This record gives sequence, C-alpha cells and structure tokens, in this order.
Amino acid sequence: MRIGMLADAYKPYISGVTNYIAINKEALEKIGHEVYVFTFGYEDYQDDEPRVIRSKGLPVLNTGFYISLRYNNSAIRLVRTMDVVHVHHPFISGTLALRYCRPRGIPIVFTNHTRYDLYAHVYAPLVPDAISETAIQAYLPVYCRSIDLVVSPSPGMKEVLQRFGVDSPIEVVPNGVDIRPFQNPTLPRDRAELGYDPEDVILVFVGRLGLEKNVQFLLRAFASTASAYENVRLMLIGDGPDRENLRSLASQLKIDHRVTFIGKLPYPEIPRYLACADAFVTASVTEVHPLTVIEAMAGGLPVLGIQSPGVGDTVKDGYTGLLAASEDLAAFTAKMVRLVVDHGKRRQMGAQARLEAEKYAIERTSQVMLEHYERLIEQAAIKNGADNQRTKRRMRGIGQ
Repeated sequence: MRIGMLADAYKPYISGVTNYIAINKEALEKIGHEVYVFTFGYEDYQDDEPRVIRSKGLPVLNTGFYISLRYNNSAIRLVRTMDVVHVHHPFISGTLALRYCRPRGIPIVFTNHTRYDLYAHVYAPLVPDAISETAIQAYLPVYCRSIDLVVSPSPGMKEVLQRFGVDSPIEVVPNGVDIRPFQNPTLPRDRAELGYDPEDVILVFVGRLGLEKNVQFLLRAFASTASAYENVRLMLIGDGPDRENLRSLASQLKIDHRVTFIGKLPYPEIPRYLACADAFVTASVTEVHPLTVIEAMAGGLPVLGIQSPGVGDTVKDGYTGLLAASEDLAAFTAKMVRLVVDHGKRRQMGAQARLEAEKYAIERTSQVMLEHYERLIEQAAIKNGADNQRTKRRMRGIGQ
C-alpha cells in the first residue's frame, strides 16, 4: 500500500505530531508498506529516513511552520499516486489533499491532533484570538464533511470536535507510542551526575516551554511543595519561547536551585532521563493525546495532571496517577504533595501506569489505522468501478 502522510511541519521541527508521524511511518514500513511524508520547508535538512517529500514554503515567524498554497510539481505528481492519504494538519495540508487527491478518488483520512481553538496563535499569530477561533470553528465542520474519515486520538477530543459542530462520524484511534525504549532504557542517567541525592524525589516534565503548556502554573505549585519538603526536585526537559521567563520566575520564587532546566534533548535520550525520575508532572490543559505522558507511564512513572481532554483520557486518578479536578493552584499543589510524600502509593501507581501504557503500543494502534485504510480503499475501489481484488492485492501486496 502507498500511504501519504500530509503535514504542515515535519522534522527537524519537534512536536508530538511529528514524533507520531515518524514512528507510525516506521511501523507501517516494517510490515511492507510504502509511506511518504509530504511537508514544507527545511529543504536543506538531511533526512534520516526515506520518502520525505518537501516543498518550498514561507516561514511563519519563529513557529517552525511554513506556508505554501501548493506542492512542487514532483510532489503533486507523487501524491496523486497514493492509495490513501492521511492529513495531520487540516488547514494547508488538508486543503491540498482535497485539491490533489479528491478528484482522483483517493481516500482522505484526517486526525485532529491539536486543540486548534487553544493554539490559534500558532497558525494565525497576527490575528486576534477571537477572530482566529471563530474561523477555526467555521472551517473544521465543513472540512470534516468533505473527507472520508475523521479520527480523534482520544474520547475527550472527540467531544471537543462535536462541540465545534463537527457532525461527521468520528473514530477514536489513539496515537501510538514506541514504548519499548521507555520500558527498557539503556544506561539510565545517573542521579548523582545530575546533582541529585539518593533520597531526592524527582519530578519531571517533558515538553515545549511555551505558554500553552502552563509551566508557570507548574512552577508555582512546585514552589509551594518545595517550601515544605526539602528533598523534592523538578527537572524540565525541553525548550521554547517561554524558557527565560520561566527561569526568571523560578528565581523570583526562590526555587532556582531546586529546578533543573535540562533543555532540548535528542529523542533517544529522553528514556534515560525519565528512568531516573520518580513521577511525571504536567499542568497543561491543551493536550489532545499527550504522548509524553504515555511515554512516562511506559517508563513506570505515575502522572500528576489536570482533568482535561487528553490528560484526563489517559491518566486514571488514583490508579495510574493523580488528577486535579480543575486548574486550581491549591488543589493541584495538594495532589503534588501527596505524590511526593506517599512513596508506596507512588510506586504502586507507577507499576500500574507501566501496564496501562501497553494499550498505546505503536504496533497495536498502527494495525487499527491500517484496517481503516484498507476499508476505505476497498470502498473507493467499488465506488470507482475498479477491480476490487486487484486493488486489494496491491494495497496488501507484500511479496506479490
């Protein structure tokens, strides 16, 4: 089967969506399918994988995204040969899928990875939030009616889409994770080398240091916890536009000696750092399907978060972690304190989190998505009057 993944941004841009596309692509390629990524920008970047097709685009400020109204000619010719295309950003890539693939009867799948109402500033940084949110709510229902399958990575995001007015059928298919490196990390980082004592309780956050991740809220909760418990530490892995503001806030709160800014790490290094921590913490309420949370769970870490779509769909309060019912600082801090002081419960929840993470293994989720691809291709073949048996042999045709 020839599968096209259409994304507004791809490597070296780092995001959960980029990571998911990469590991899903690899999983499908391992079982014999040809997977292509169609994207924009970074034309001089040396890809470490085959079949990444880049077209020129104009950079959108410092977001890492590029804008273009078309693919280059060779990309257009290639995308028109796909058996199915999977859109991961609905605005630019989604529009181009309709332009190039719909006239040829190529099935189009769209996964809604992002709370576009909360991330509007990323896609329209010069447009007021109220206007951009209205435009998103007007666009998504119409777009979803024009394609063959809408996918939500979580039940909570499905409800959000329906509140936007999306009335097309929505399938819930979790974004998979390669959980093996997190279950069995090679050479975990040594705590002493990172400046931690054996009795320290290390809380870790992994993600973009941007306002949408609510890390300032996380620091304030940690400051209250740290004032009562001397042996608690916070490790922040990642980078972003809010990094210096967060450093300043940590200094103002007098916790800069208790907070370690690790910075951006190569993805293969992250399991080693998680392996030396005691719990994963996040205050983000903008997640759709938090891959970093699942990765931490796979590594045996309980998770502290806030009840919201994405995190609330993934973490079971009191079983695989602790959830504050709302974005209330006192309530969140109380949960953090409990996580720090109750060593037995923390370890128990970590063990349960490790088991729970297995349902998100990329091998499982890619197989579910593959079954949807096969069904849509068969339907398209019948609709277009093609030889269905020949089409099925082509899409499955490993070794044929």
